[in-house]
Amino acid sequence: MKTIYFDCFSGISGDMTLGALVDAGLPLADLKKDLAALRLDGFRLRARKVTRSGIGGTKLDVILTEHEHHHDHDHGHRHLSDILGIIAKSKLNSAVKRDASAVFQRLGEAEAKVHRVGIEEIHFHEVGAVDAIVDVVGACAGLARLGVERIVAAPIPTGHGFVDCAHGRLPVPAPATAMLLKGFPIASSDVEAELTTPTGAAILTTLADSFGAMPSMTVERVGWGAGSRELEGQANLLRVFIGETGESPERDRVRVLETNIDDLSPQVFEAVFERLFEAGALDVWAEPIQMKKSRPATKLCAIVPESLRAKAEEILFRETTTFGVRSWEADRSKLAREFARVKTRFGELTVKIGRLGGRAVTVAPEYEDAKRAAAKHGVAVRVVMDAARGAAAGLLGGRRKR
Repeated sequence: MKTIYFDCFSGISGDMTLGALVDAGLPLADLKKDLAALRLDGFRLRARKVTRSGIGGTKLDVILTEHEHHHDHDHGHRHLSDILGIIAKSKLNSAVKRDASAVFQRLGEAEAKVHRVGIEEIHFHEVGAVDAIVDVVGACAGLARLGVERIVAAPIPTGHGFVDCAHGRLPVPAPATAMLLKGFPIASSDVEAELTTPTGAAILTTLADSFGAMPSMTVERVGWGAGSRELEGQANLLRVFIGETGESPERDRVRVLETNIDDLSPQVFEAVFERLFEAGALDVWAEPIQMKKSRPATKLCAIVPESLRAKAEEILFRETTTFGVRSWEADRSKLAREFARVKTRFGELTVKIGRLGGRAVTVAPEYEDAKRAAAKHGVAVRVVMDAARGAAAGLLGGRRKR
């Protein structure tokens, strides 16, 4: 499977992404051809070789032309619908249109949450300008040109300090960037600069299949995309690796917690389960055990992300009678997951799809969906779940389409 790994050791921006792809072998002529399909006037591309802290890379500049400056004064204040319209009316292929639209949709939602307004009230300033449209569409088109099927990214550093933008002086990460990175791994950084921009964050958090260490792969190309300025003590570059990976599962590290309880009413365990899941536990279960003096007891177990260890332990101490919690780190292999709707004789139902290296290898009906449909039609839940599995059987073996 053709895989790209984004090594974001100095963050990521739209122009760094384009520079890295061109440096890795994306022909600039092909990129210009794809961007011409937007039928968007007022800019030109320039790729140049530069060095950052002594390491060579490609700097991709989006240069606004005089025509743009004098005849399109509103280019910095487009609404989301304007940008999506430009993409939809272009002659780009459907996969590139879909991905680019998804990136801008995510940007718009983040801006709307930051400003606490409806999404169509947002005026896209930096993110809606011509250069950002070029960056986003160019990145999606470039990945397609390079035949990328899977995107993996390192945890994203944001830097710290302040940045000046259309809304004044704001802390790093900028509010939109912080919103976009919610739920994604962030790497610490001592650099006093904005390392990751909203555009860069939106590209990765929308398109990446997973985040973490570089997967095992046969590297075919390496590209370096340069940022605009030199950083003190660190190369302002984005590095990408492109190559072939096998059909291996995703891997991460989790924290396993467990405690033995012999003096808690069984009725309370349901509430403890609920509290742990609400806090973000990945799984919770109970095992019957026998303790000293032959006392029957329950071993309560939970799997949580490392970042939630303290919160989960607090819940166990507050909600149960335990005096101690054991824990250890564990490696976890997992299938990439996504959801789809399938049509059955009981209506549309949700199924969870598990992918191994991008290929669908298992499907599982969502229980709550099946339960509601079973009650509505007066049939057993297992009958509805069997119908959902049958309707989803055609999804097995297929690869995720970019």
